[in-house]
This record gives sequence, structure tokens and C-alpha cells, in this order.
Amino acid sequence: MNKFQKENYLVIKNAISKELAEFVYKYLMLKREIAAIFLKTGYISRFEEIHGNWTDLQVPNTYTLYADCATENLLLKVKPLMEKLTGLELLETYSFCRVYKKGDILFRHTDRKSCEISTTLNLGGDPWPIYLDPTGDKSILDFKFTARGEEVKLKKNPKKGKKILLTPGDMLVYKGCELEHWREPFTGNHCAQVFLHYNDKNSKDFKPNHLDGRINLGLPKDFDAFFKK
Repeated sequence: MNKFQKENYLVIKNAISKELAEFVYKYLMLKREIAAIFLKTGYISRFEEIHGNWTDLQVPNTYTLYADCATENLLLKVKPLMEKLTGLELLETYSFCRVYKKGDILFRHTDRKSCEISTTLNLGGDPWPIYLDPTGDKSILDFKFTARGEEVKLKKNPKKGKKILLTPGDMLVYKGCELEHWREPFTGNHCAQVFLHYNDKNSKDFKPNHLDGRINLGLPKDFDAFFKK
């Protein structure tokens, strides 16, 4: 039994080089800047996914980007290393980026089925630890979406969790559907993370979740629905 199988999570130092992390960080910050210009001038809808948007319910008014071609390639790049260290045969589902801003909170939560084996990869910005409960204990009693994000009601004395601080290029791998994870209020200016999601090929749900239900990597989530109208 390897470390991931024993502890349900794994920190991979220098999963990508710091140079590559910096390149993707600068790419993402430029993408964010261009998306803001497009939105301000009415060139794109506020809900348009290809350039990213600020409509995420989990962390409101924070820039997110679904399945950009650059980060979809990261999904493929780190897959062999993840398979080696987890001992699992993985199928990629999707990538997702956020550029967090000062005051953001990521409330305690678990992920949807496409995120069975999840990663958060630090690209750059100010340091911001992530917390997770590796025991798989369920502390969330209820949740609701508010102006602050996906707020949760917790049982009494929830476990404090394990604090993990990543530097650019480092990656946390964890069982996203099983382990509750969260971040405390962010006091820095910006922090860019890319989330790379996979399913275990031996799990019963992997087929509908492969590529997050899309026909190809790099496509927006609503691509198929567009042609079914």
C-alpha cells in the first residue's frame, strides 16, 4: 500500500517546474486581463466560458477558467506521475482555474463525481494554505449559496484538518469526492491555482465522467448542449 492509499492524499513537490508554473501563471493573469476588457466593452457575455468569467457561485466575483487548452495539457502532462505515485489508472475529466483575490473564502466542501481524484496545483501569487480532513469524516450538515459563496453549516467540533502550504509548482493530490477541504479568508492580493481532475478507471462512475461528459479536451462544458438546441 502506497502513501496515497494509506493517507488519502499526497503532496508532490515540484510536480511541474517553477519555470512552467510561472509561465502558466503569467498566461492566466493575461487571460484574466483580456477577459475583463472583453467584458467591459461588451465583446463577450458575462457567462461566456472560453475566455473565463466571474460568475462562479462557490467563490463569487473571482475569475475562473474552465478547460483552457493550456491547462488541459497540464492535465495530460502530470497524469503519468500521478498514476505512478497513486498506483491508480486514471482518466482525465477536466481542468479548472481560479485567480483568488483578497478576502476570498473557500468554504468547506467536497467535489462532484468528475473530481474523484483531484489536484490543486499552485501556479503563483501570494501563499495561501489549503486545509483538508484526510479521515474522510463528514462535518458538513447543510450548505447554501450566498453572496459570499457556498456557505456551510457544520456539526459541533468539526475536525480542524491538515494545513498544507504549496509553493509554485507543488501539487496536492486528494480524493475530492470523499475528503472535505477548504481555505480560510485570503489576506494576500492574488493566488492562482489550477485544479486537475481525474476518475479512477476502475470506479463504477468513470465512463459518464470521462472528459467531464465532453467529446474532447479543451471544449466548454456546454458545447454539446449548443448543438442539441
